[in-house]
Amino acid sequence: MIVSAIAAVAQNGIIGNKGDLPWHLPDDMRYFQRITKGHHVITGRKNYESIPAKYRPLKDRVNIVVTRNARYDAPGAIVVDSLTAGLEIAHLANEHEVFIIGGGQIYREALTMRLVDRLYLTFVHGDVEGDTLFPALDAAEWEEVERIRHEADERHAHPFSFVVWERIV
Repeated sequence: MIVSAIAAVAQNGIIGNKGDLPWHLPDDMRYFQRITKGHHVITGRKNYESIPAKYRPLKDRVNIVVTRNARYDAPGAIVVDSLTAGLEIAHLANEHEVFIIGGGQIYREALTMRLVDRLYLTFVHGDVEGDTLFPALDAAEWEEVERIRHEADERHAHPFSFVVWERIV
């Protein structure tokens, strides 16, 4: 099973601000939906709660929420107490590729434990204000395999690039 992480990251490393995204990038949202549709997605509780209620659980995906709160209720989602428990559920379901979708703490844990095989990163070309960072990556561990640039336009205040990385070590 391929373990992937997917995130949008500003050039200063910011991925969130006060429980929300610090930008509005409709084409990035469509990319996220296209890439993750039909797969298991694993998210931390705070990130799950940042998704507007009308979109929870994310449609056409098996949603797995990681929380230490044993009484946490997420109707339509599977609640687990650890990232590894979420990965085990995906593995037992014969998932081909599972996606870690945030937030910062879950990304840090997955990357520190070297669980991630592939990264789908939307690099937002610009610095933004925020309070949640994506973990720093060691470039020697990753190989860029795809990059598609999107310029700023009337719907996107920032230019950005869809970049796919594969772990090489």
